[in-house]
Amino acid sequence: MIIKIDTIEIEELQVYRELREAAFRSDRSFIADSPKVVNLLLESDIVIKSILATQEYYDEFYPLVTKKGVPKVYLTTKEEMGKIVGHKIHHNCMMHGIRPDDITLNAADEQIIMLDNITSSENVGSIARSAAALGVGTYLLPKSSPHPFNRRALRVSMGYAKMLKTHIYKDIFETISTLKEMGYRVYAAEVTPYSTMLRDLQPARKWVLIMGHEGRGIAQEILDVCDEIVTIEMQEGIKSFNVGVAASILMYELGKNNF
Repeated sequence: MIIKIDTIEIEELQVYRELREAAFRSDRSFIADSPKVVNLLLESDIVIKSILATQEYYDEFYPLVTKKGVPKVYLTTKEEMGKIVGHKIHHNCMMHGIRPDDITLNAADEQIIMLDNITSSENVGSIARSAAALGVGTYLLPKSSPHPFNRRALRVSMGYAKMLKTHIYKDIFETISTLKEMGYRVYAAEVTPYSTMLRDLQPARKWVLIMGHEGRGIAQEILDVCDEIVTIEMQEGIKSFNVGVAASILMYELGKNNF
């Protein structure tokens, strides 16, 4: 159904205003924006409730929208769309969808990326994009971290977060213990005097890679329950990489035998 509107101040569109960044509704609603992200999700099996876009977007991508069978397509101006985010926008479409259910650990893949209190939506999205590219299929996050389907994280991942199974854990120690019982080798990424250099690492077939907080890293009590601590060789005087960059390098090296 195509609905042309003069204002976004109508009840059915309030979800676009409410879910600006990290917010979710109980029905797992999320908002995606920008043509690249929206179009990728249109080609997936994700449930889409509506699209809010300009006439120009609809005219260009009409075949994709109709093939998906989007129930409602609201057409308006960029100016009206900008009122939702509170500033001038450069993209010309948004999408209201329902994110997939989070999985239980039993449904996890053999390679897992796990975050310990990462606070940046950009980092969560960047790591999701790298994981999808490198074939790491499962993403474990605490409740305190942004979800990969929050608006900014999804945009940074370019929508590729849709390729990952997501599990939200409550207690990191219980989760690590369970993963070990399931046969995973748990690696922690941290710079310590006793870390294994990446060039010397012998990756297990089933593994979990834990990335720590952007500033504090991984606490000692967590390192103590991991199987191995690994660090990336760097030039003298350089202390660390950005967590998204480090995660990408480590995931590649841990999983390169799968390519």
